[in-house]
Amino acid sequence: MQIAIMAHEKKKELMTQFCIAYCGILSRHQLCAAGSLGKNIQDATGLDIEPLLIAEHGGIQQVAAKVSYNEIDLLLYFRDRDDFFGDRSEEEILQLCDAYNVPYATNIATAEALIMALERGDLDWRMLIK
Repeated sequence: MQIAIMAHEKKKELMTQFCIAYCGILSRHQLCAAGSLGKNIQDATGLDIEPLLIAEHGGIQQVAAKVSYNEIDLLLYFRDRDDFFGDRSEEEILQLCDAYNVPYATNIATAEALIMALERGDLDWRMLIK
């Protein structure tokens, strides 16, 4: 499955720690990440991660396009409400996930639930709709 990884600045370390904790599960999937987050995760875990642009320079739009073309099966996007400035593109990517039935997590609790579901095969239905 294709997993997109994103995080606001204050949540990048938490996302990196999350990926370290679930490296075994994530290693069986194709990953992409916006900006320096992908390199940080790759350095910490050894995971192979497709690099995307930084969010402010088109990374969000790249992920949105991948969602629209059914190239993303799961989005992990740790957001910090203090860093949220009403950026329309951030809300639009979540709306696209809703429109294209892409499960997403915006916090660690939901991300853990989705990763466990991924491990159990609960998200295999995504492969059937492709």
